[in-house]
Amino acid sequence: MDEEGGPDEENVNSVLAQEYSELLHILSSQSPTTIMKLCQMMPSYAGWNINQMALSSSSTAAAAAAAHIKAMLEYFKTANTADCCSFLQSMCMLCENIPMRLESRLMSVAGYATIDDMQSSAIEPVSLRNTDGCEISSCSVTEKKPSLPPSEQQLIKRPRIDDHWEQYIAAVMNLLVKRWERLREHLVQEVQLENVWVSLRAANRGRDRPDQTPGSADRGSRTPEPDGDSGSVESRVTLETFLQGCAGKVTVLAGQAGSGKTLLMYCLGQQWAHGLGLIPSSYLFVLLEFRQLNLLSCSLSLSELLFRFYLPPNKGHDEKRAILDYLLSNPEQSCWVLDGYDEFHSKVTRKEVHREPLDPDTRLPVADLISGLLNRQLLPGCTVVVTCRVRDIIDLEGMSDKVGQLLGWDYHQIKEYVDNFFGVRGHLTSRALGVQAADLLLSSQHLLAMSSLPALCNICCICLEHLLLEGEEEWTRARSGDRSEETGSWERKEVIEKEVKQVQTQGATRGRCEDITMDGTNGRDQLPPTLPKIPCTLTQVYLTVLGAFLSHDPHKGGRNVEPKTASLPQSTVFALTTLGQYRSELCELSRLAWRGLEESHILFLEQDITPEVLEFSVRTGLLSKVELIQEDGMLINAYCFIHLTVQEFLAALRIMTSNDVSDTQLNKRFSLKTRWMTKSDQRTVFTDSLYLYVCGLASPNCTPALVQLASTSGGTGSQSWIQKRQALILKLLKKLCHSNTLTGPKILELCHCVQESQDHQLAKLIVGTRTNLELRNIRLLPTDIDALAFVANSVGDNGISLDFGACSMELECLDVLPRCQYIRHLSFRSRKYGDKFAEKLSSILPEFTTLRKLEFCGASLTAIGAASLASALQNCADITEINLSDNNLKDEGINHIADIFTKLPRLVSVMLGRNNTSLEAVCFLIGKMSTCLNIQHIHADGMKEVTVTFSQSSDMDSHKSKSEPTVSLLNQKWSKPEMQRLSKSLAYCPTLSVLDLSGGQWDVGTLKTLTQFLPKFSVTKKIIVDDCCSSVEGLVVLTALLSDCPAVMELHIRLQSPVQVSMLFSEGIQQPANEISKRLCVSRCDLLPADLQKMWKSLGTSSDLTVLDLSSNCLGNKGLKKLLDVLPRLSNIQEINASNNGISMEGVVMLAGALCSHNNITQIHISDEGRTQVILKFCPDKSYDRQQLKMFRISNSSLQPSHITMLCRRLVQCRSHLELDLSHSSLGDEAIENLLKVLPKMVSLKRLNVSHSIISTTGALMLVSCLTDSQRATAVELRPQSESFIHFDAVKAEQASCRLTHFRLNSDNLERLLEILQQGPQLSDLDLSSNQLEDEGVKRLLDSLPKLKITRYVNLSNNKLTQQGLLDVASALCTCDNVSGVEVGLGDEERCLIWFVQYGGCEKTLSVRKSSLERDHLVRLAEIVSNCLSLTKLEFSNNLLQSEWIEHFVQLLNSSQRGCTVSFEEYWIRSVSAVSLVCRCLDLNSNIHAIRVHHTTLHLSLMKSNELMSSGDSADPAPLMATKKIGLVDCAVEGYQIVTMSSSIQSCPLLTELDLSQNSLGIVGAEFLCSVLPSLPNLTSLSIGSKETCVNVVEELSEALLQSTAIQSLNLSGHVINDPAAQNMTRMLPRLQSVNLSHCIWSATGGLQLVQALGHCVNLEELCLDSVRLDENSRMCLAQALRNTRSIRSLKLNKIATWTGPPEANYVLDLLAAMEGLTRIEEIELEGWRMADIGAERLTRLLPIWTELRKISLSKNRISDQSGDKLLEALRSCSHLNELLLSSNSLGDLTAARMALVLPSLPHLTVLDVSDNSIGCEGSVSLSKAIMCTKKLTKICLISVGTSELCTVVASLAHCPLIQDVGLGWNNCGDKVALELTRVMPLCPKMTRIDLESNSVSVVGVEALVRALQSCPSLQLIRLWRNKVSSHEAQRFSQRDRRLNFSPT
Repeated sequence: MDEEGGPDEENVNSVLAQEYSELLHILSSQSPTTIMKLCQMMPSYAGWNINQMALSSSSTAAAAAAAHIKAMLEYFKTANTADCCSFLQSMCMLCENIPMRLESRLMSVAGYATIDDMQSSAIEPVSLRNTDGCEISSCSVTEKKPSLPPSEQQLIKRPRIDDHWEQYIAAVMNLLVKRWERLREHLVQEVQLENVWVSLRAANRGRDRPDQTPGSADRGSRTPEPDGDSGSVESRVTLETFLQGCAGKVTVLAGQAGSGKTLLMYCLGQQWAHGLGLIPSSYLFVLLEFRQLNLLSCSLSLSELLFRFYLPPNKGHDEKRAILDYLLSNPEQSCWVLDGYDEFHSKVTRKEVHREPLDPDTRLPVADLISGLLNRQLLPGCTVVVTCRVRDIIDLEGMSDKVGQLLGWDYHQIKEYVDNFFGVRGHLTSRALGVQAADLLLSSQHLLAMSSLPALCNICCICLEHLLLEGEEEWTRARSGDRSEETGSWERKEVIEKEVKQVQTQGATRGRCEDITMDGTNGRDQLPPTLPKIPCTLTQVYLTVLGAFLSHDPHKGGRNVEPKTASLPQSTVFALTTLGQYRSELCELSRLAWRGLEESHILFLEQDITPEVLEFSVRTGLLSKVELIQEDGMLINAYCFIHLTVQEFLAALRIMTSNDVSDTQLNKRFSLKTRWMTKSDQRTVFTDSLYLYVCGLASPNCTPALVQLASTSGGTGSQSWIQKRQALILKLLKKLCHSNTLTGPKILELCHCVQESQDHQLAKLIVGTRTNLELRNIRLLPTDIDALAFVANSVGDNGISLDFGACSMELECLDVLPRCQYIRHLSFRSRKYGDKFAEKLSSILPEFTTLRKLEFCGASLTAIGAASLASALQNCADITEINLSDNNLKDEGINHIADIFTKLPRLVSVMLGRNNTSLEAVCFLIGKMSTCLNIQHIHADGMKEVTVTFSQSSDMDSHKSKSEPTVSLLNQKWSKPEMQRLSKSLAYCPTLSVLDLSGGQWDVGTLKTLTQFLPKFSVTKKIIVDDCCSSVEGLVVLTALLSDCPAVMELHIRLQSPVQVSMLFSEGIQQPANEISKRLCVSRCDLLPADLQKMWKSLGTSSDLTVLDLSSNCLGNKGLKKLLDVLPRLSNIQEINASNNGISMEGVVMLAGALCSHNNITQIHISDEGRTQVILKFCPDKSYDRQQLKMFRISNSSLQPSHITMLCRRLVQCRSHLELDLSHSSLGDEAIENLLKVLPKMVSLKRLNVSHSIISTTGALMLVSCLTDSQRATAVELRPQSESFIHFDAVKAEQASCRLTHFRLNSDNLERLLEILQQGPQLSDLDLSSNQLEDEGVKRLLDSLPKLKITRYVNLSNNKLTQQGLLDVASALCTCDNVSGVEVGLGDEERCLIWFVQYGGCEKTLSVRKSSLERDHLVRLAEIVSNCLSLTKLEFSNNLLQSEWIEHFVQLLNSSQRGCTVSFEEYWIRSVSAVSLVCRCLDLNSNIHAIRVHHTTLHLSLMKSNELMSSGDSADPAPLMATKKIGLVDCAVEGYQIVTMSSSIQSCPLLTELDLSQNSLGIVGAEFLCSVLPSLPNLTSLSIGSKETCVNVVEELSEALLQSTAIQSLNLSGHVINDPAAQNMTRMLPRLQSVNLSHCIWSATGGLQLVQALGHCVNLEELCLDSVRLDENSRMCLAQALRNTRSIRSLKLNKIATWTGPPEANYVLDLLAAMEGLTRIEEIELEGWRMADIGAERLTRLLPIWTELRKISLSKNRISDQSGDKLLEALRSCSHLNELLLSSNSLGDLTAARMALVLPSLPHLTVLDVSDNSIGCEGSVSLSKAIMCTKKLTKICLISVGTSELCTVVASLAHCPLIQDVGLGWNNCGDKVALELTRVMPLCPKMTRIDLESNSVSVVGVEALVRALQSCPSLQLIRLWRNKVSSHEAQRFSQRDRRLNFSPT
């Protein structure tokens, strides 16, 4: 229900007028009887005959009814307020299907009707007697019966009257009076219905009352309140008021157990009996209790229910029949009170659709009878009142018309009861004792919460009396001794016995204290000076209560007088001793209580309890007696505990002291109760407090009491069992604490359980898993807040958030809230919270010292409450966030809050939206900005959102330039005066960065007001006023700002929806500080040509305008003409956008003329013939430059031949260099023909772009003819529906390039093409790939090659060649002298390249890859090779060749191929196959100069031999070969396999080099070498380096090597050299010129011997000791050896320092010093020495004397940038240097700068590696300068150089024509580097590899690389792994060009 307005806030007549249409619709659907009753309320009503209506036709009746309804509504619209209120009240009572929202509003303005009101406004019902009581009328019966005249109705309702009805009513009255008298005797105070308070709840009537409450959509309005726990609380009324208007309806009164529902129902019955209540005494009052109905298991009729189990009549059957007949005829004259539905074992059911009447004489189950009453199937029109618990209301949904909830006693009512208990009605306790009892009760949250229920309040009083008397007893004993105490005790026992009797008597009412209040006990005149201690948990309270009742037992001497332990609280000690006395009785009672919970029983029969325990329980007051009637009519006694919570507590004792419930069962059943109930939840009569008490008993404080109950002799066994059970409970609680699925009610219940357990660790677990405790739609009590405080306080300084949403909360809860010490965020959201709540909250807010955020939103706060909160918040200095949105503060409340802004230094944000405010509040907030300088942002969206954001003082101090604040006032409806006030406020406002006034429709006057004040505003970035301008007049007003307000730099206006207007200032745009430029954007403004003149006038002399956007208007060609005419005025213009203005081709030609005539126009972009895009770009430089390139682009257009002619003729006049872009257009053959006619005249044309525009091959060939027709053409690149260009030069081109790809060239096309090419200029390259030429077309082209003037290459790839075509292409080596090479591959990526040189007679190469050749093909190739005398290199790779075919091919090679090298790569050339193939080749061809297998490739080198040798003493002479080199390297050959080569090797006496490295020779291989070495007298080089560690190979060979005196070069890398081998090696080493001992393993002795021997190698030229281990002695010897050996040319000592131990500077310096004499050194490698700067300095001294140096490697040497600088300077003298390797050092910009100076003096440099260094942006620029000078550079490695800015470096590669390998990986380079590479790649024809892995190249960069690859046939690989390209895109790119590699390998 919307509570926004009250009865005094709205006029009742105006409400009726506003809801007129809906009321008319509702009344039209009501019954005629209802309409008649409402019409009778009009004084002028002349009567409305229902009989006549019935006799009329349906249409006539409907029309008449509609007329009456309209007349009635019209009358009451103008009636006086009282009559109108009465009408609305009656309508709400009588009419059905009124929406909840409407009914709530009507009742709120009209008030609630009383019975008297209803009587005075309706026809009086039939009555049996004249009484002073109210009579209840009913309207529901008439709906079930035919409409009859009032006279006949009265006849039916007035039967013959006898005395039966009156006599029965009199008997019922007598019965109820007697029952009441029995109850009244034991009341502490009188029941006054006017002091019983009820909260109204919205009844949910299902389909009868749909909730049609609309959402709030108005500006600044407040949101409706969400439902509470079972319905929204509407108001608080007395019980009398609540029951008014319940006649004929079903009324539900809910309340907690012990709230007094039964007592109140009996009080109603007593008032009825005396004719005083709301129910007329002529009515029958039937009071039935559900606990009695539970006993009725058989089916009953209505009369049996009434006469057998309520009150049987005195006479016989006739009297019963007469009473029942009268009741059935007049059901509205009966009131049925059904008490205690919560105890009902069955459920009532609602009839959803059809409610057919039930036969009252039919026997039905009791539940069906009750359902019939509630569903109007029995006694329709009777009044029904049902009492139940709150959670049972859900069962009655759809049946109840009115629902109320009994409210608990408040503070004053509790105090009044305590005073009465202790001091009224003859009680012997003194008033002083009552005062102390009241103080104790009000100081304990648990006792106070219990006392809100009358029954529990009585129990609390008994408990307090017990505690006070115990305290007095202690005090008296201390003063008078034991004797006087004993006397006093017996006096008190007498009083207690009287109280016990009173308690026992109270059971006759209902058997529990829930429904009655109890009398008091006696007191004492003298009181103890100190109050006793109240237990801290509810469980301990009930332990004390149990002790109090047990102390009433007179049979055991009353209170225990045993000595007490001083360390325990008084109540606890007494409970322990008392429990021990009554162990057996309590054990039996707890078992009974537990069984009752298990079986859902609260009543127990005498046979259920042993006589002794029964007598004890009644004697002590723990059980009460109840009288019940069985089905046979017998009266029996039953017993119940004095309250349900007592039964639950005793059951909890049973769980904790016995094994009736096992651990497993307890684990399954332990749960938390919830306060949210659904229909599916299982109903229970209990309060669900069982496990709360179980948790409390798990506290160690309760262990002694549990031990007393559980043990028989006080042994430790029981104590250990109890402690185990307590541990289990704590474990279950811990599990719940970790759960993250608990709802708010369950979290709250968990807090209660943890508080009961008093376990602070569990409390920490709760707040550890949830720092924000959200509570929604539940009723909160102070005890709930107390439980929250116990948990929240465990969080410590971390803080916690409490969020109360729509929770019913009394003000007393706020008194407890400060106990939560660490609240950081406090939130209240509900309409229930108003000014009083805020005032109370304000009193406690300063106590929250850790509070950072306060939310009080969605509430009913007004300015009064805001003032209170503001006053309190001033004392909350640490508050950072305040949210008061969705209240009713209005402007005054906003002002209160704004006044405290300056007093809260840490404030971050304040939210004030939806507060019914006006624009004045916003202006006030803006005014605050001048005094509160830390306001950062004010945001208001209408009035729905109003937020103020602040900057922190620390932020202001820490930043030199604090960002200016912003103001956003959105969707405000500004008038001119309001805009003036706002503008004045803004004029005095501090500097703003952004001002947003968007939203709302402004008139031109308001807009002018803003623009007049705008120059006074201080705004740095922008002003936004979207939706403020809707006309061209407003646009003109705004454009004047560019000239009137110099600070405005950009103006953006859009008049089409959505309307957008923004003004940008200097800081809101990105431009150089010294540049002043202005932009005007008036796009989508529907401007006409005539509007331009107004705009020019408004702009004035805006010479600073740089960008003008006129797109999406209606200018047309006329507007374009006006625009071009005004261009001279726009002297600084840079760009004009006139797109989407309906410009035609005429306008396009006009623009072409403008490009030619206006010198400052540089580019014109047009699309769709001018209809869409039209953009003009200008040059800011006013000086005219003919060399400046202008562009005219017309794309996405359908260009007709005439269009081309007109356009080009106009462009002929252009004097500047011109680019004509016709891309993405449709160029037909005729259009191209017209273009070609004009092209020769376009002398300024530099580039013609026809990308995606060529639609035919014929057209493409016509464009190729530019090579002949226009001799200025330098390049033609054409491809259908792709990028296509023609480049022109200013003069005749000496050389051009032609690329015509992806067409279908037939024979005619090819002939035409060849004709053009033969007539054209010299071509650098011709690309005809992907044209489907096939073998025939390629053959035709090859025949024409001699006639074509080509200097570089012809690309014929992807033309579907076969092996025959391959042979034809290979033949070109013979037929064309200037063909230098042929590359053919027929694999997945077909490749066919023919390379040329400018002059003939060159060396030639042939490469055939992946072509699946057959034997015949090889034979044919052998013939071609034989005819090509200049062929020097022949490569076959992966052609699926067999060994025999290769052997045959080798055999066919003749001596004419002098110096030719041949290679075959096949996967099978390894191991034994490799050995066999080598032997066969040697046998088949004696012209083999060198043969070598490396991996899987066979390499042959041929030469002509003039000398054949033969063995003279052989019987079968074999020819001796001239082969000088044999090698089997890294091809998996083993020793036993190489033995087969013995004869072949021995037949090569001229053999000088034998290389068997990287294989596994083993001993067998060593023995083989020992056997063949003597037969090789000319062998000078032997290499047997090993992959694996071989132990005995060197030793085996050493003797043979000593004998082979011709050997000068020896490679033993990777072998183990034992001492004997080392000894032999020392004898051989001095004669060697080249020694490679890298990775060898030796002993210290052996190593020393070898190094010493090196010192005697006077002829040594090459030494390699990579990664060998040298001890100190060996290092010293090595240094000495280097001093002695001055002939060394190549020295490789990589990683020698790493192996020798720590990088001690002395060793490094010694070795470097020893190199001073190596003046002939050409190659030196010192990688991994870690020499650092000191070593680099020494090396710097050596470099000037190494003038012959070719290669130097200093990687991984920790060389700094400064040392690198010096090192580079020293390299100046090494003018022959080829390779410079400096990777993995610490080089930087300084070294790079030195490179720029030094590298020009190194003209032979081919390899440069500076990877893994720290070169920055400046260094990259220096490096680029250095690279420009290295013309012979072939490889550059710049991997991970420390900067991604490598564009200049890449650009410098254009100066390196020989570059082959470029490494740029791991630099985070982006697309800019990739795009620069695409520019360089065509300029580097020998480039084969680019490494871009692990960079930031995106799809854009890769796309550009793909395009560039088309013109780079030599490029074989681009690595792109780890870039910003998805796997899907990578796969797509790889399919387009397989040279792109996205894999990590």
